[in-house]
Parts: sequence; C-alpha cells; structure tokens
Amino acid sequence: MIEVGIVGGSGYGAVELIRLLAHHPSVKIKYIFSHSKAGELVSGTFPHLNHLPYRFESLENNNITCDVVFFATPSNISKHLAPKFLAQNIKVIDLSGDFRLKDRAVYEQFYGETAAPQSALDSAQYSIAEWSTIDASNTQLIANPGCFPTATLLALHPLVDSQIIHNNSIIIDAKTGVSGAGRSLAQHVHYSEMNENFSAYAIGKHKHKPEIEQYLTQLADEKIAVTFTPHLVPMTRGILSTIYVQLKEHTTTESLHAQFQRYYADAPFVRIRDIGEFPKTKEVAGSNFCDIGVYVNEENNQAIIVSVIDNLVKGASGQAIQNLNKLFGLDSATGLNQLPVYP
Repeated sequence: MIEVGIVGGSGYGAVELIRLLAHHPSVKIKYIFSHSKAGELVSGTFPHLNHLPYRFESLENNNITCDVVFFATPSNISKHLAPKFLAQNIKVIDLSGDFRLKDRAVYEQFYGETAAPQSALDSAQYSIAEWSTIDASNTQLIANPGCFPTATLLALHPLVDSQIIHNNSIIIDAKTGVSGAGRSLAQHVHYSEMNENFSAYAIGKHKHKPEIEQYLTQLADEKIAVTFTPHLVPMTRGILSTIYVQLKEHTTTESLHAQFQRYYADAPFVRIRDIGEFPKTKEVAGSNFCDIGVYVNEENNQAIIVSVIDNLVKGASGQAIQNLNKLFGLDSATGLNQLPVYP
C-alpha cells in the first residue's frame, strides 16, 4: 500500500482527497495534518466523516514516515514545509501554486510573496495529468495545476499543439463556483455578497494567468500571452471556461471535433461532447471528468471551445490523485471512477 499524508487537512481540497483516497485500492491515509486542529477528530470539522477514525496531527512530529505527502494548502506554505519531506525521501504533490511558476519574478509579481528557491522550482514537475510524462525514478516533487488552468489547458492543448490557431488570439472567459476561494472568510464570499450576484475579478492579475501562459509558451515554443477574465458565480462547485480563438485556415466544426476526439482517444477523464452539445458544470460535479464542447463559426473562422470541470476534483484533488497514480506506476484512473453527482 502507498502510505500518504495530507497537509492542510481542514480545507476543501483536503476533504476531497480524503473522500477519494478512502476508496483507492492502493492507498492508505496515514496522516492528516492541521496546525490549528492538531489532536482533534477530523469528524469534528467534517461531521459527514463521522464513521472515520482520523485525527488531525501536528507537522512538528519528527517521526513522520510515509511515501507521499499532498499539500492542500494556500500558497506560501508548501515552499517552506515541503523541503522537510523531500529531505526524508518522501515525495510531494503540491496542490498550491508555490512550485508551478518557473520564473521567480513572475511568481512574486502575481502572488505578492517571495518565491521558492530556483533549485526547487527547477526540480518540480508541472503535471497536467493527460499530457505529462512522469519518470517515477527521479520525480520527487509534482506541481499540481490550478483549477482554471486545468479546464483551459485541456481545451487549448490540441489547438496549440497542432498549430492551427493564431496564438495571439486566445480569449478565455471563465466562471468558477465559490468553493475555489477556500474556507477562509472574506467579504466577497459572504452569502449576502455572493448570492444573486455575478462578478468579474482579478482582471489582468489573477495568479492562474501566468500559469496558463507558461504552459502554452512551452508547448508552442514561442511566447504566448492570453486574455483571461475569471468570474465568480453563486454556486458551490464547478468551472466553465469558454475559449475563443482565430483559426489559421478554413475549418469546419466536424473536422475540429474529430481532431479533439483523436487527441483524447486514450484519456478516460476527458469527454468530447457530440457536435452541437455543450457541457454544463453540474454534469461533472463530484467527478474527475473534463467535458469539452467544440464549435466553429465558419463565417469568421473562429473556434469556440467550452470546457467544464469540478474545480475541487479535476481542478485539484482528483488530478492530484491521477498524478499519484502516474508517480507510482498505477493506471491513471485508479480510485477515480466515481460518476458525477446529478442533479
């Protein structure tokens, strides 16, 4: 069995890891760490886990032994704590943004904090699970992608990789549920502020913008900048990303749809919807699926791609488990075959 620890155990990302890993046939949850709740029953924070015996533990324990640790923490935490585990030859899968950006100056610009040492950033493997290649023999640190980048990059990868779009034309209009903000209190996620409201936020300065651009730039081998506007909608879970791109040559919906099907023929968690059908966030809720719909406006040679995920699963904990599976040589889908929750 693969023994795992979870840091940041009182957050939404952690409780999703617990939910999914509890059914993983090759994993044992050994530690759930929380600095503020050490010694307390996990079910005291999450009563729906009342049947599970876990207690929160302190990271000050110097006798931690396991195979891998997940960091389901806000940014500016894992970069300080992960080296302790790496030094003990414990692998780390980081769900925060601390190791995603390779350029320290860009991290400091968008996160407002000092970046991790360059050596740590260089050693971290950024892993969109459908497209990364993980060499288990020399990978110690995985940077799990953010939720907006996951929904967006799965939609854009086939377009940029096949060189069929003008790379300077990418417009990303994305919406997220409020759970993406985590459990911390903030005015904009109070019920009276968020309910019956719809708002754009962090325009031009969202932390996920440089992450999207870094991946696409590496894929295209040329500098790519995108227009990215995130929105907060009054729902708990889900991301819907609507992406607009200009095609280089005349293309039909049928041919673009066939191309997406070819790219994801062997990807169990990416479902390309039928022509004329566009996904909704509720159709992937609670699951590790990314559903993608494709349309080409032949009058102006513009493609519109709609991509949806559950931000807490495919956008965080589910993809982290996919990366765990890849890291330990398991089938990518192991422990992740839950159907979406509907309605």
